[in-house]
Amino acid sequence: QVQLVESGGGLVQTGGSLRLSCAASGHTFSSHAAGWFRQAPGKEREFVAAIDWSGDSTYYKDSVKGRFTISRDTAKNTVYLQMNSLKPEDTAVYYCAASKGYDSSPDHSTQYDYWGQGTQVTVSS
Repeated sequence: QVQLVESGGGLVQTGGSLRLSCAASGHTFSSHAAGWFRQAPGKEREFVAAIDWSGDSTYYKDSVKGRFTISRDTAKNTVYLQMNSLKPEDTAVYYCAASKGYDSSPDHSTQYDYWGQGTQVTVSS
């Protein structure tokens, strides 16, 4: 079993930065892939970024490429999402998720077995 707790959300102005953290409990987390999703009010949850268990492969939603960076620290059982050049359209609740392994594209929420409770990110214009 893996439990995930997100932190680092908040209110930031357009062009600002935030770093989200996802702390995991469970000794098997290092063997799990991880991803970040987001959900804005009135919209469906959407994929943002993912990283494989080794950290060697990363995946991004097109609109965040070049602005967001996903990384992981195995020793700390933590996955990060560094978000730069934030835009109002990035406003959403951001969720961390862990996957036992992808058998399809990592941008599908069905690929993930565990989810955090989410952290709010608000970008003001």
